[in-house]
Amino acid sequence: MNLVIKIGGAEGIADHQAAFVRNLRELVAEGHRVTIVHGGSDAATRLGEELGTPARFATSPSGHTSRLTDARTLEIFTMATALINRSLVSALQAAGVNAFGLSGLDGRALEAERKGPFRVVENGRRRLVRGDLTGRPKRADGDILQHLLDASCVPVVAPLGIDRESSVALNVDGDRAAAAIARAVGAEVLVILTAVPGVLADFPREDSLIGHVPTTGLDQLIELAGGRMKKKVLAASEALRTADESGTPPHRVVIATAAAAAPITSALAGCGTVLGAPLLHPVPQS
Repeated sequence: MNLVIKIGGAEGIADHQAAFVRNLRELVAEGHRVTIVHGGSDAATRLGEELGTPARFATSPSGHTSRLTDARTLEIFTMATALINRSLVSALQAAGVNAFGLSGLDGRALEAERKGPFRVVENGRRRLVRGDLTGRPKRADGDILQHLLDASCVPVVAPLGIDRESSVALNVDGDRAAAAIARAVGAEVLVILTAVPGVLADFPREDSLIGHVPTTGLDQLIELAGGRMKKKVLAASEALRTADESGTPPHRVVIATAAAAAPITSALAGCGTVLGAPLLHPVPQS
């Protein structure tokens, strides 16, 4: 199976890295082709505080929250994601997995479209933000990643992109980067591992987990989801439905917890929220 796995920042890698690495090693040994995309927001926030540059976040009128990224913030984000990338590659290599770390900048592996001026809401008032170094992933280079996969490597991609027009580095959302990469490599399944069991209809009640949503129901789910989960559902929607760039959409996206004993295998068995095509034999939700 061809898989793309997005694993979050502190909660996904630092707290549950050992179980994730063991499970990934098993899947690679079984012959699965795996590409990893990791986050970095939490680590960048902590590093910024240590360096005296606290993170600044803004909420759009539609309710999406994102990091405001000036030149110094981008430097901090680059440092934080580089450390995560090296740590994860090191752990995988120690487990016998031939991981290859890179960011979306390397070889233009991930092209993005830089945000133009955009409106945010602060203290109930709207203002215009200009010059932000944030971008929306638009196209991943499937050839580069396929070469690594053909060489029996596991690409581990940090969430930095390169602007299509100016070629400057951009901070990109890891979930949306994973969506672009899943399409580019023709992944059958995109797994997004997070801190909760999946999409919850009544957050934080875990017994309100939504088990399956077809592609036709994604718009309603985007409206229902809140906080960070909204971007994950949006990324799933882009993976399954975006048609303006080259690539093949995955059959399904699974949003599931990183805290399971075998988090990837559990997600593939349906222990989470399955978006797109349903599983033929899902594991009953507890």
